[in-house]
Amino acid sequence: MYTDIAITTALTIQQVFHLALRQTEGFLNCLFKRMAVNLTSPDYSTLSIRATTLQVKIRVRQHWSEPLHIVVDSTGAKVYGEGEWKVRQHGWSKHRRWTKLHLGVDEKTGDILIGAVTGNNIVDSEVLRFLLDQIPGSINQVSTDGAYDRRKCYQALRDKGVKHVAIPPQHNARIWQHGNSKQERLVRDENLRRIRAVGRKRWQEESDYHRRSLAENTMFRLKTIFGDRVSARNLAGQRTQLLLRCKALNQMTMLGRPDSYLVA
Repeated sequence: MYTDIAITTALTIQQVFHLALRQTEGFLNCLFKRMAVNLTSPDYSTLSIRATTLQVKIRVRQHWSEPLHIVVDSTGAKVYGEGEWKVRQHGWSKHRRWTKLHLGVDEKTGDILIGAVTGNNIVDSEVLRFLLDQIPGSINQVSTDGAYDRRKCYQALRDKGVKHVAIPPQHNARIWQHGNSKQERLVRDENLRRIRAVGRKRWQEESDYHRRSLAENTMFRLKTIFGDRVSARNLAGQRTQLLLRCKALNQMTMLGRPDSYLVA
């Protein structure tokens, strides 16, 4: 019986070196032989089965006490091998299968703090509350694109106690709540009023909306290092593969960044 740490290590090596499960098994056994240790790698069947139930914590740094500024975005990963026989026989189809990776990135450090994996039939706005619930501490600001300009997203942000929200309303957006209402003013309406007053570009500068590009940069790094495909056949396995990539990228970022100290 192998521990979760052993399975996590083996599957992380698989993702970093772009190996198949059988190759991962052989690579580890060869490594153990070179190290002259009496260990045996999990076989490929064990790795495949355990990957569907593995719990992955992608955060590698300690939790910071100060409030966070999180930028949220999503990207797609192609399900490797899905429909390849059909493509060979009948050509390309418009209906391709993708898995979506939703991420929340720390604006200050560039670390991936939160992640979720869904099918391509789930819209981004439905996942925001689940992402926010993964943050134990307080959140000062959330920045994301107009796909999250939905009432349920603003309600999730309010329930979490987020003070500043940088979500650009749609270009044809209207005020949801009249300004003379005695109810608490909506953050979204205040953003829209400010955009109408000073323009969208000026609002983006004032709200630090441009920092959202860090999420897109993180997606680019993920796909450059690990590729844009997943090899697992089911959603649970695909989730494990994508979250392990996030954890490995966090580890690479931490190891490659120098430690800075304040000098009087």
